[in-house]
Amino acid sequence: MRKAVFFDRDGTLNNNQDNYYIWKPEDFKLNPGVIETLSELKKQGYLLIVITNQGGVAKEAYSLDEVENLHHHMCLLLEKEGIHLDEIYVCPHHQEIEACLCRKPLPLLIEKAIARFDIDPKESWLVGDSERDVKAGEAAGLGTIYIESNSDLRQVLEIIN
Repeated sequence: MRKAVFFDRDGTLNNNQDNYYIWKPEDFKLNPGVIETLSELKKQGYLLIVITNQGGVAKEAYSLDEVENLHHHMCLLLEKEGIHLDEIYVCPHHQEIEACLCRKPLPLLIEKAIARFDIDPKESWLVGDSERDVKAGEAAGLGTIYIESNSDLRQVLEIIN
């Protein structure tokens, strides 16, 4: 079995201080320590997986194509630093508009990744900046790390060893 670190996107990997919905590449800015942290975790043999709620799609603030375009931009930024994300899972729903099974705090997207990549939850982590991130990780049997929104990601390296 493999080990993984699951990351929330907005507020955890990228700064969302000025915009709650980040969907334009020009608004995308990595938080401090993201490059160093992801590089170190890859060296330690972790898969890197993003699990992100994108309720703005359901609210028609932006489209799923625009989310995918932003993810392409994010992946290019990371790949320039030698970092490859193993997968990005997106929930495009919003509870005010439609019920779904994939929106955090429900663990479905994490469970999909666990099955697909043969991940051992006991050796894996979820890092996020909200209670719903932590609840999703706990429901999937992962270790969880709560960080303040838009903070330096390097702090998780003190926990994940």
